Parts: sequence; C-alpha cells; structure tokens
Amino acid sequence: MYSTSDFKTGLKIELDEKPFIIVEFLHVKPGKGGAFVRTKLKNMLTGQILEKTFRAGEKVGEPNIQEKQMQYLYQDKGEFYFMDTETFEQIFLTGEQLKENKLFLKENTNVNVLIYNDKIVDIDLPNFIDLEVIDTEPGVKGNTASGGSKPATLEPGGIVQVPLFINIGDLVKVDTRTRAYIERVEQGQS
Repeated sequence: MYSTSDFKTGLKIELDEKPFIIVEFLHVKPGKGGAFVRTKLKNMLTGQILEKTFRAGEKVGEPNIQEKQMQYLYQDKGEFYFMDTETFEQIFLTGEQLKENKLFLKENTNVNVLIYNDKIVDIDLPNFIDLEVIDTEPGVKGNTASGGSKPATLEPGGIVQVPLFINIGDLVKVDTRTRAYIERVEQGQS
C-alpha cells in the first residue's frame, strides 16, 4: 500500500482494480480544512487520463506489475519485436499496445516490459535516449541556444521542440518521460 506522502511522478498505483501511473501531482494545504493531493493519473490499460484528488494520508493499492528487461529488435508490418535478455525468447507487441512510446523506440534499446496480471500493458523506455533528427527546418546562421525553438521529427517518428541551430542528421538527447529535448550529442559520444 502507498500513502499520498509516497506519491511521485511515475509511481504506479492501483485504483478500482486497474493500474495507473502518476503523471502529475500537487500537495495542497489550504488555509481551512485538511490537506489534500491533486493528481493526474494515466490508466495503463487504456491510456486514458484521470484527474483525482486524495485526502492527505489516504492509502492506495500497489498494482501487481512485474517488469522484465527486453531488447527492442525491429519493427515489421506494425508489429514491434522484442527479445528477453535472459532467455532470448522473442515476443511482439502492436503499435496500439506501445501507444506513444513507439515514437521514441530505437532499435537495440533495452526497455522494461510491464506485465499486469500476466498481460503486457506497457513498456518503460530509458529516461534518456539519443535519436537522430530526420526532418526539421534548416538552421540559420546566428541562431543561438536561447533564440527560440522549432519542431524536429526524430528517427522513430516522434516530434520534439529543438533549438533553431539543430539540423537534419544531428543526434539529440531526449527525455522520454517529458518528450523534451535535452541537448545535442556529439556524433562520437553515443
């Protein structure tokens, strides 16, 4: 069981016998009345977002979720193939099962496959991943890191806002939790 004091972004909880992940939370102490925690939760089965308020100290369940490390191999006809890093057994997941994670999934990346009651419900990507920019407007001489941003399409298909100096072919580090650009990566570093 978790208490509201344990809440943090990314924590997996169970409500009404369904697994949820905390997307946002805010502890609120009003002038009158008891403290409470306002949360935004994502249903791990449907992807639906739910806003819920908990009283301070309220308890919630811990979902029966196992994590298994697997390596993403390749995509073929809308199916994404993964290999168990211990048994070398292969499975495939559909784009629907992967939801928006498929837009940031790079071949040979190790991920945690989340299994809820013997059913695969989602994957956890590494917190940071280096991806190549495959499409963006060209950079303009004189643009600086603080001079604004533009959309860039990354190799698996995700789109993030990047600084104006980023060009096609650049390698960028992305925070997969927030889908935000972190920095440009020198080609020899990844």
